[in-house]
Amino acid sequence: MTVVEHHSVDELQELFRREKDARVSKRIWMVWQARTGLTEPQITASIGMARRTVQDWVQRYNEEGLAGLRDRAGRGRKPILSPEEQQAIAQRLEAGPQEGDVCSLRGLDFQKFVEDQFGKLMSLSAVYDLLHDLGYEWLVPRSKHRKSDPEAIAAFKKSSRRTREDSGRASRRTGRRVLSR
Repeated sequence: MTVVEHHSVDELQELFRREKDARVSKRIWMVWQARTGLTEPQITASIGMARRTVQDWVQRYNEEGLAGLRDRAGRGRKPILSPEEQQAIAQRLEAGPQEGDVCSLRGLDFQKFVEDQFGKLMSLSAVYDLLHDLGYEWLVPRSKHRKSDPEAIAAFKKSSRRTREDSGRASRRTGRRVLSR
């Protein structure tokens, strides 16, 4: 197997020892062993990889040097929305509820917004993942009705606290005392 001399055998050995990424380290090891004169079958037997895999990594090293042994960008699924579309969603979030919206925005609202604005379908879990990536959480404090009376709520809390303290442990439904065994 022919290996282009981008690095000496000693340099490859040192690069192998210093590399922190295990996959890249294994690839450097393959090239290092090929430079020392081992054959493909000997390398594959000692590393437990297919012969073609060893050939591919040595070829990438020959063409690109050490940079060829690193993982390339572009792996994995591409995002459904572009960065500009994600920015539009973030702006919509900052604007808050619009005329005709409910008092708080839900995942279903943004699912519909993405479909209406960009013509793209996203699952509800993908919408929640996107909102999380944008720095938002899907849990929100319980909303308060605009006609609620804070004084009546405070009075109710005070009276219900006294009832609970007086009766020991009370059942939620009946207010009767519950005995533990």
